[in-house]
Amino acid sequence: MDVFEAIKNRRSVRAFINEPISEAKVRKLIDAARYAPSAGNIQPWEFVPVRDQEVKRGLCKAAGNQTFIEEAPVVIVVCANTSRSERGYGLRGVNLYCLQDTAAATQNILLAAHALGLATCWVGAFSEEEVIKVLNIPKSVRPVAIIPVGHPARKPKVRLRRPLNEIIHHEIFRRK
Repeated sequence: MDVFEAIKNRRSVRAFINEPISEAKVRKLIDAARYAPSAGNIQPWEFVPVRDQEVKRGLCKAAGNQTFIEEAPVVIVVCANTSRSERGYGLRGVNLYCLQDTAAATQNILLAAHALGLATCWVGAFSEEEVIKVLNIPKSVRPVAIIPVGHPARKPKVRLRRPLNEIIHHEIFRRK
């Protein structure tokens, strides 16, 4: 699949069919994530793939009862190892770079899943404290994204995007 095709056609999916995802595919998604760029090549990401129904239910509750999380065959929780970023960049690493780095890794997972015919949704609305408890995450690691992964139950419709002339500001930022 062409990268531009993947970027334009990937959609957030919140309904999955009951079909398992192989361990090989999950590893392929995480392998794609680890090739994301990171500040200073620190690679501050940690990944927690979840298949256990009770753990997925806990993630669902932590995310305001977004039930599609527990309905997905597998959920990948992307975390930022803040201590890794701090060693390289101090507070800027903790407060910004590790979040940018894990966001890039998350996007790689979404695109790789789409290329494999899988569906995903980037969930950012959740209680970090609750996710930390559910997954037994250590203090120096911060959950950044919850990604339910599965085969789509239906094809989502195309969503409109802002036109280029509305979002490009040549040379300096100009209000439009």
